[in-house]
Order: sequence, then C-alpha cells, then structure tokens
Amino acid sequence: MLDDGPSSYFAPLGRELSRLVLGTLVLSRADPEANAAVLDEYVRLGGNVIDTAHVYADGDAERALGDWLEHRGALRDQLVVITKGAHPDGERLRVTPADIGRDLRESVERLHGPVDLYILHRDDPSVPVGELVECLNEHRAAGSIRAFGTSNWTTRRIDEANAYAAAHGLEGFCVSSQHLSLAGQNEEHWPDTVSAGDPEIAAWHAQTQTPLLAWSAQARGYFAGRDDAEVRRVYDNAVNRERRRRAEATGSRIGRPAQSVALAWVLHQPYPVYAAFGARTAEQVREAWGALEIDRAELAGLAS
Repeated sequence: MLDDGPSSYFAPLGRELSRLVLGTLVLSRADPEANAAVLDEYVRLGGNVIDTAHVYADGDAERALGDWLEHRGALRDQLVVITKGAHPDGERLRVTPADIGRDLRESVERLHGPVDLYILHRDDPSVPVGELVECLNEHRAAGSIRAFGTSNWTTRRIDEANAYAAAHGLEGFCVSSQHLSLAGQNEEHWPDTVSAGDPEIAAWHAQTQTPLLAWSAQARGYFAGRDDAEVRRVYDNAVNRERRRRAEATGSRIGRPAQSVALAWVLHQPYPVYAAFGARTAEQVREAWGALEIDRAELAGLAS
C-alpha cells in the first residue's frame, strides 16, 4: 500500500515516482516559455513523472514536451515519461497492434526517445487480449517502451490480459488509468471511459493493489470555481456542491485552496495512487504540490 510521502517505489520501472504527475494537455509549441515555466517548476519542486498522449492537441502536446526534453539534455534520464496511444478515431476504435505500432513510432519520434510507461488510451473488447499483450511485449523487447498499462479498461479485461501474460511468460499491465475525483461524475466525460469512483473498481484496486493513475483528479477545475457547460454537465449536483463546500472549509482551516484539498483526497486511497494534474502557470504547479502536505486526518468526512 502506498504511503503518504511525495513519492513511491514503482517496481515495474525500478524507481521512485512522484505521486503527483504533471499532465500536459495544455502544452503548446506556440508558447515554449509558458511550457518551460510550468515544467521547470514541477521538476524544481521534486516532480519526476510527466503524462502526455499521442492524441493531445493533435500531437502538439507531445511535440512541445519533446522540445522541452531536448533542451534539458541529461535531465531526461531523471524523468519518467508516460504517453498514451490507440485512441479512437471517430467510430474506429484503433486498438490493434498496427495502430499501437504506428502511434508509438510517432510518439517516440516526437519525444526524442523511448517511453517509460506506455498506456493504451482505450479498449476494444472485440480484440483478443493476447494480441495486445504480445504486441506490447514486442515493443518492450525492442526498447521502445519500458512498461505498459491501460486507460479506461474494465477490471475484467485487465485480469484477462494479465492472466494471459502470466500463462505465456510475458509482462502484463502494471497500472490502470481511470477517472477519480472527490467530485463524482453525473455522466462520463467522454464515451467509453471508466471511473475508479465505481465501488467495484475501487474494491478491485484495493484487493489487487494495482496502481491507479487518476485522471481529472481536480475535476477539471470544479473545486477552483470553474463554471462552464462541460463542468456543470459532468460534476454539478447537490452532493458535489456540498463536497466543494467542505473542501473550501477544510482549506480555509489549514491554509490551502479547495482544489489542493480535493487533490489530496485522491491521493489518500487504500491502494497506490498517482494523481495527474494540469497547470498553466508555475503558481498552479505550486498549489497542486501543496496537496502532498495535507494530512489524511484533515480529509475526514469530505466524501460522506
């Protein structure tokens, strides 16, 4: 079980990983100075895990991160880069060995090097898990990736894939990336996504101790007062408004913003959690980092 510290040993990569993971959805090659301000501040604070995806901004986010990595030289070896592939294109699900290979080649080129942790962005239940496990092990053997996981897969499919891997002497999926936030969802952000807020999924993580890479851990700004149609559609309801009030009250008492309190809640689960957060400024990075200093006892009753 993960402790309450700022980092945790991640056996598949044989190293300590920051429990707060910097997401890069908002990076843009059009503003390298803004990118550097955010990325440099995250690293200065002690962060070492950066999350991106082949599909983010049609590849611009990966390219922007790759530019920064290239300019930072030797720093690259100190960081863990996560990227995701095999995202749907309209009605075509694209979870095939051919699509995985195509996306991964492009990601490696954009990022100027191999991927530490490669995650399948979605699933296609019609594709036998053995094909996908075999494919990912081939890329691992070739040195393009070091470990791999899933995003938005059901626990049944993960178990099936890992059973196949064990039976064939192969590596299996070592992490699951799903939605988790103090604010429960009214409905999915996007089609075919999965939330660890589901009691059965939460119980599976607790039982198996499979690490969770939590996305939308700050509920897309809900706890910071963001109010737009998308946030209202997914998060606004009476229960979440009360949870936000409690987070604000807790934050006032301990001198932290409500969004940091909500992010801390995500980290304090009975299984390993690495929480992804987004930031447009260095100040937002510092605010998020403050979640690591919030004690579990301060979070009692937030989700009741």
